[in-house]
Amino acid sequence: MKIHHNLFYPILFFCICSCSSNSKKNVMFEYDGKFPDESVRNIEVVMSENGEITFTLYAPLMNKYYGENPYTDFPEGIIIASYSNGEKNSTLSADYAINEEFSQRYEAKGNVVIVDLIKEESILTEKLFWDKINKRIYSDVEITKIKADGTIDKGDGFESDEKFTKYSIRNPRGEILAEEL
Repeated sequence: MKIHHNLFYPILFFCICSCSSNSKKNVMFEYDGKFPDESVRNIEVVMSENGEITFTLYAPLMNKYYGENPYTDFPEGIIIASYSNGEKNSTLSADYAINEEFSQRYEAKGNVVIVDLIKEESILTEKLFWDKINKRIYSDVEITKIKADGTIDKGDGFESDEKFTKYSIRNPRGEILAEEL
C-alpha cells in the first residue's frame, strides 16, 4: 500500500478488514493483548514538500489505537528514510516503534540503526526518540558509532536534527585512529 502526501501532518491511513468465524485469522490483529481500531499490513508512506520527497516510511504492520491517549505502533518494525534535494541522506530501522499522537513523539526500540549515507557513518542503539515538534532525534541510552574508516566510538546517548545531518554524542569514548608518524 502506498500513500503519497504533500504535507507531513496529518498522514492518512486506510484499512481493509474482513470478518471470519476462524479465530486464527483474528489473532493477527491482536498485539500485546490489545486489539487495534485499525490495522494495515505492508504500508509504505511517502511524504513530500513542494513536490520533493522528504521522508519515506515502510512497516510490515501498523496498528492504530483510538481512545483517551491515541497512538500508532509498528510491532513488526519500521524503516524510515530521509531525503534532501531528492537524494536519500539517512535511514533509520528498528524492531518496534510507537507514535504518541498528543505528544507528537516517536519512540523506536530494539536494534535501532541510523545510517548517515552522506558521511557513511552509523549509530546503533537500543532506544531513541523523535520529537516531531522540536524536529530532533535523541537517545538516552548507550550508543555505538561506526565511522567510515572503521573507527568505533561509544557514548551515553546522542542528539541530532531530524534529518540526522548534524548530531553530537554525549560522553564520547572509544578507539580513535591516528595517522602514522
